[in-house]
Amino acid sequence: MIIGFLTCPGTHPGSPNRRKDAFEHDLQVAALRPAIEAAGMELREIEWRAPDTAFDDIRLVLIGTPWDYQDHEAEFLGKLDTLAARGIAVCNPPELVRWNTRKTYLRELEVAGAATIPTLWHERLTRGDLTSAFNQLASDRLVVKRQVGANAEGQHLFNRSDNLPQDWSLDMPVMVQPFLPAIAETGETSFLFIDGEFSHAAVKRPAKGDYRVQSEYGGTEEVYDPTTGERAAAAAIIAALPQLPLYARIDMVRGETGLLLMEAELIEPFLYPNQGPELGPRIAAGITRRLGQAAR
Repeated sequence: MIIGFLTCPGTHPGSPNRRKDAFEHDLQVAALRPAIEAAGMELREIEWRAPDTAFDDIRLVLIGTPWDYQDHEAEFLGKLDTLAARGIAVCNPPELVRWNTRKTYLRELEVAGAATIPTLWHERLTRGDLTSAFNQLASDRLVVKRQVGANAEGQHLFNRSDNLPQDWSLDMPVMVQPFLPAIAETGETSFLFIDGEFSHAAVKRPAKGDYRVQSEYGGTEEVYDPTTGERAAAAAIIAALPQLPLYARIDMVRGETGLLLMEAELIEPFLYPNQGPELGPRIAAGITRRLGQAAR
């Protein structure tokens, strides 16, 4: 039985266009493959744009590392729908991925009780909008993110003192948030869940002088042992999701009153296998359960 692991040119082994952080793909596959093979299955890396016939003998697809999907949203979602329509189990499910693709899902989780970072939403951001945001969010530094984005690509950090041209704008849907000093001081904490059960946690810290925690920008991570309360806060996010995902990474940052949700990563998150040695067996067991359910 073959399990597909979706990739992109930036992560696929042997690609001439591999990304600087493609080693994370290698770490993740190295953690999953032995456990999947021990469960009597085979893991096959396959680019998500591969012809549909390339998936003929695949029973289940892990979305894996298609780390360019944010620039090809409609094409990517269409591919997942096509695979599912052929009877291939997709993890996580296309409808959950579609919900998670646009970061406006954070508004729904906030309504459900999640503590989130104050956010302003714009379909297009102008200089005037940004000027007003400093006052609305009571912050002298603002982070602007794409509503459909990943890996901090297209992300901006602005200071109130920045002198932007009068006609400056970002012509895409964005979200505007206050910069939280805790990112640089204590880092961002990721809670990993497999089939709704807590697996492990990692704390991620940016390189000196930066605020982005991704390895591509010099960020580092280490094992984190969360308190019972912290685990409960992350588990509450899982419980509020529209569907139970096979895998989920809940990214949180410390605010004045406790942990704040940054993102619920349900599409193609790096799952920090070095910080969770049981990740492979947990994923393999989850795959086996889901294939068993699909066969009923």
